[in-house]
Amino acid sequence: MTETAPTDVHPALAASRRSMAAVEAGDRERWLDLFAPDALVEDPVGVSMFDPVGDGHRGRDGIGAFFDAAIAPNQVRFAIERSHVAGDEVANVGTITTTLPDGTRVLVDGVFTYRVDGDGRLLALRAYWSEADLRVEPAG
Repeated sequence: MTETAPTDVHPALAASRRSMAAVEAGDRERWLDLFAPDALVEDPVGVSMFDPVGDGHRGRDGIGAFFDAAIAPNQVRFAIERSHVAGDEVANVGTITTTLPDGTRVLVDGVFTYRVDGDGRLLALRAYWSEADLRVEPAG
């Protein structure tokens, strides 16, 4: 994952690439700095192990708490197969592989959307996958 993008890349696609690079690097502050103040993260959309109410994680504090719980303890890698841009959004189709501290790998295929404002800041990150889609590869 590269953090830089040519200037002719769609703003939402560029923001999604910056987001994925920050997550892969485990760089909490760089990731949080990509979001507008009242941004929303839904990963996954709806009720989940990360969001028992299903309202998502809003603002720097909420998104930071999500990072601390779901991203920070693990190694996360993205394999994006294709991207579709429209308006101020991009939908990335691919697989996320999360390696847990014990070496277990959890893979999920999904659609990951990113919406930006006029300054290229993330307004919304929405991940479409369900716990039933998770594939677990035990360590070792």
